Amino acid sequence: MPMHRRLPKRGFKSHLLKFNAEITLTTLELLGLPEVDVLTLKQAGLIGQIAKVVKVINTGAITKAVKLTGLSVTAGAKVAIEAAGGSIA
Repeated sequence: MPMHRRLPKRGFKSHLLKFNAEITLTTLELLGLPEVDVLTLKQAGLIGQIAKVVKVINTGAITKAVKLTGLSVTAGAKVAIEAAGGSIA
């Protein structure tokens, strides 16, 4: 039997995942800043220093108006942010 059929198969994990980060609506609420971007999240220690892509996910609730710049947002989080009076740029 050939070697490639004898060896166990392993999954694939992208090496680019270490550059992605997620942040929740609850964390944005606790942060309390009127404008949020990647640099402010790094300075607050909420994401890693090597993170390049940050996505806001719809977990929790937000009541304060927040302006997001340079962050990607899920559809549910976008509705929640705009309902609170915030904006996404």
